[in-house]
Parts: sequence; structure tokens; C-alpha cells
Amino acid sequence: MAIGKFVHIGVDLVLLTTAMAGIRRATGLKFKAESVSDSKDVQGYIESYLNIGEKALDIASVQMSSSPNYFTRK
Repeated sequence: MAIGKFVHIGVDLVLLTTAMAGIRRATGLKFKAESVSDSKDVQGYIESYLNIGEKALDIASVQMSSSPNYFTRK
């Protein structure tokens, strides 16, 4: 039961950071890691976390573009 909860929270965190990456690309708004902590280590962890969303968004867009029967560009 605990493993399932851990996986569920992990997937939710990846979805959150992917949504934040989409917002950043669509609007140009970026999360300021400096507003959370003055520690360079914490800021580095936040940037690493946000990069996971960027990579997930890149992977999703590549997968969508490789399926022209379902997705087209405007």
C-alpha cells in the first residue's frame, strides 16, 4: 500500500512540473527559485525538479508528433 501511495505522489509531482513547463513555454512566466530559499542547494533542487517537467513535456510532444493520424499542427 505504501509503494502505491509513493508512486501516486511521484506521478502527481511530475504532472505538476509538466504543467508548469507548459505555462512557461506558452506565456514566458518562470518560477523564481530564489523566492523559496536563499540556499543555493535548495535552488538547485528546485531547478532540477523543474527540468523534469521540461523533459516530460519534450517527450510528450515528440510522441504526439510521431502520431500524425491523431495530432496535426496548425
